[in-house]
Amino acid sequence: MLISDLLGSESIRLGVETSSKKRLLEIISEQLASDSGDLSAREIFESLSERERLCSTGLGKGVAIPHGRVRGNRPIQASFIRLKNPLPFDAVDGEPVDLLFAMTVPENSTEDHLQLLARLAGLFSDPELLKALREAESASALLQLLSSNGPRSRSAETLGARH
Repeated sequence: MLISDLLGSESIRLGVETSSKKRLLEIISEQLASDSGDLSAREIFESLSERERLCSTGLGKGVAIPHGRVRGNRPIQASFIRLKNPLPFDAVDGEPVDLLFAMTVPENSTEDHLQLLARLAGLFSDPELLKALREAESASALLQLLSSNGPRSRSAETLGARH
């Protein structure tokens, strides 16, 4: 799957300012809901919050992958956010987060969802990519970095990515 199957420049926000993890999840939910059509920001927020209550999605090295399951058999929706200032996120290394790849996945997409998360975790373990993502000057430059380094082992159709 290509990152470009999940993200477009309109799904990337740079320089986002927020003062709390809760508000950040609200911002993510609003962005994902605007792409959804029939899911409300509240439904997405509740799904993301429920997942965060189980265990933080903060991977470490300033990266988090907030995600939640949503009703129905809809395509995966994704958003990438780079914060202006790192924010405490209960990450495994205790470091604040400034890069977030957020997504909603269909409630019945278990195996594909886990494979995608594993690939993203691998992608975000590359220190050179993280440095480049933090220095990218535009959404299109950031998308190009993600797309050229993104996971590719499954087709977008298999994982339900939006086109």
